[in-house]
Amino acid sequence: MALILNIDTATETAGICLARDGQSLGELENGRQQDHASWLQPAVSSLLQQSGVTMQQLDAIAVTLGPGSYTGLRVGLASAKGLCYALQIPLITESTLKVMAAGALNKLLSPEQITSGLLLCPMIDARRMEVFTAVYDTNLSENMPESAQILEKNSFADLLSESKILFFGSGSSKWKHICENTMAHYSEKTLKLAPQLALLAEKKYQSHEFSDLAYTEPAYLKEFYTYIKK
Repeated sequence: MALILNIDTATETAGICLARDGQSLGELENGRQQDHASWLQPAVSSLLQQSGVTMQQLDAIAVTLGPGSYTGLRVGLASAKGLCYALQIPLITESTLKVMAAGALNKLLSPEQITSGLLLCPMIDARRMEVFTAVYDTNLSENMPESAQILEKNSFADLLSESKILFFGSGSSKWKHICENTMAHYSEKTLKLAPQLALLAEKKYQSHEFSDLAYTEPAYLKEFYTYIKK
């Protein structure tokens, strides 16, 4: 029965989730990206106090590793590492895009869609026509690896020639404006990532898939990127 603190500061909205066996015990969010650094540590203390849990009871810390905001990723990983070091507990990391795909499976798709062969394409807005993206099947296996892509009319043409794809996330609206393929589907719903991270983190905890405190670095994909809402 693992008690895990899950941290996500990769995108515009930061979130933390305290979970036992992957099930949320409490959550907090911050919608002001410029405040993620100052918000995170007080939010962790507040959430633990609200839940009646002490730091010493935590079994692990999980954090989204990226891609996403350059500053946000550093804030989240540095905080997670510091807590793990102080408490002598494992660090668990997971791709932001994979966490988004897991959220789509749990929150956006019907059972029929899950069994239909639909692919999942999370998109995080970068600059201009660029996005951080990947494509997953409903088993969360990669059909296209993570990358920073400049969107063009024929992007994803090979995959769309064979499968329907659900595009979602903050970058998907840019793609929707230029894509003319009828195999492309879209969702504008916002996903809370920290509770979805909790589900993946629990599986990694049970299989002892831990990250190295000394050498784990954020998955920037593209250096010096910071998302600023216009």
